[in-house]
Amino acid sequence: MAKKILIVDHNKLMAEVMSYILTNNGYDVITLDRADLIFNNIRTNHPDLIILDSILPGIDGRDVCRLLKLNKETKNLPVIICTDNDDINGSPKQKGAPDDILHKPFGMNNLIEKVEYQLAA
Repeated sequence: MAKKILIVDHNKLMAEVMSYILTNNGYDVITLDRADLIFNNIRTNHPDLIILDSILPGIDGRDVCRLLKLNKETKNLPVIICTDNDDINGSPKQKGAPDDILHKPFGMNNLIEKVEYQLAA
């Protein structure tokens, strides 16, 4: 059975590109453009991994990640933060930090490698 990946990104084109790449590599992909839908989607679809944009309408993606990582039901769900901001590099050491960081712009191979690594862990 294919692993499920939830992509949360307000940039529809970015979400479509990631979805296309991941679908063509055998993953089931769900996309959201709003962070407020994430917890209901997790309960409904049970993704194996979340790719979360660092900047989302109304809330910072890092705050969403922190909520996911500090919640007992979702703390073990791997989260990759997608960002074009270099100041996020120190955040993997903080409580509630993402499991990995994907820097924009990124290559197709970089995306696949990070996803495969998180799903194998």
